[in-house]
Amino acid sequence: MSAVQHAAPPAPQSQSSLSFTQGFLLGQLSLVILIGAFIKFFIFGDPPSADTTASLRASARRERTLAHKRSLLTLQTQSPQHRLLRKKRSGVLRNPPPLTIGTILSKTYYNVDSHQPESLDWFNVLIAQTIAQFRDDAQQDDAILASLTSALNSPLKPDFLDEIKVTEISLGEDFPIFSNCRIISVDDEVGMAGGPSRLQARMDVDLSDLVTLGVETKLVLNYPKPMVAVLPVALAVSVVRFSGTLSISFLPSSPPGGPSPTTLAFSFLDDYRLDLSIRSLVGSRSRLQDVPKVAQLVEARLHTWFDERCVEPRFQQIVLPSLWPRKKNTRGGEEEKEAGPESTVRAVSEGKVQGDSIRSRRGEPVQEGLNMPGSLPGMTVT
Repeated sequence: MSAVQHAAPPAPQSQSSLSFTQGFLLGQLSLVILIGAFIKFFIFGDPPSADTTASLRASARRERTLAHKRSLLTLQTQSPQHRLLRKKRSGVLRNPPPLTIGTILSKTYYNVDSHQPESLDWFNVLIAQTIAQFRDDAQQDDAILASLTSALNSPLKPDFLDEIKVTEISLGEDFPIFSNCRIISVDDEVGMAGGPSRLQARMDVDLSDLVTLGVETKLVLNYPKPMVAVLPVALAVSVVRFSGTLSISFLPSSPPGGPSPTTLAFSFLDDYRLDLSIRSLVGSRSRLQDVPKVAQLVEARLHTWFDERCVEPRFQQIVLPSLWPRKKNTRGGEEEKEAGPESTVRAVSEGKVQGDSIRSRRGEPVQEGLNMPGSLPGMTVT
């Protein structure tokens, strides 16, 4: 009897082995289903049409702009208007009559209600010359390549990205066309803080070109240890078409003559259209080409980047330099001819010639703001 009782226990061992096998197979099956669903819906899923995506983004931008205007209206009705403190002026300088928006419009013979929109053919020519010079400077050396590589590999780069290499740069061949310029009077947070409303120039912008930036990098998995898995990725993003409304206005110093300088503000209205063409390659041996989901994610990120910087209610500011004529900024004339090229070289070495090209900025430390070739002395974009 005792021998029979000791021989019975092997049955539970077979049951535990069977349950382990079932659990293992169930886990493998779940993993295969998850991978299959990821490949089907994420990689090979059809993105929404371009018109649908553009309509949804335009609606979201419009809602954000309306919410901002409602909040400004609430602040304007609830907060009292505070009179700005002004410094005591000298009695030598005549005190002119108060200058209002209506006075400026009447003295310039401009009626915002009846004046016809103007063409900007002369402005298009100047912008085209500036862009052409920029493209010519970029072709002379690898300054723009070094600048882009440094910007893409900045300390803000995520840890899961390896070194980013620029593989393709195309600055395009066409030029933006500005048209339908008109002056309007706007009343926003600037007018609330500084008194009356301000004048704003609005113009339509249209660019049909192929501006391309191609990069390649690797997605790195650093868990549970560094470089566990690596996935090569190559992207090429091209701007095919951009159209929108550009608004430009002057923001006076507050208070007048105070520490805040006069700036030029510009932004785009929320009705802009940005068409992109995105090409992608994912993998090392068996490479997936032009994955729709990757293109959708990159396009959404680029639109967000643009919206957060220069789409109303956000705007960019350019600090305007002093336009008072100075001797050190004077060029041309008989004196310069008599002095010869040595004076020009000496002026460049002393930093007196402030108009520089992209070639002369290599090796200079990066400063806060963006210095543009051919810009006015002291002009920075913040």
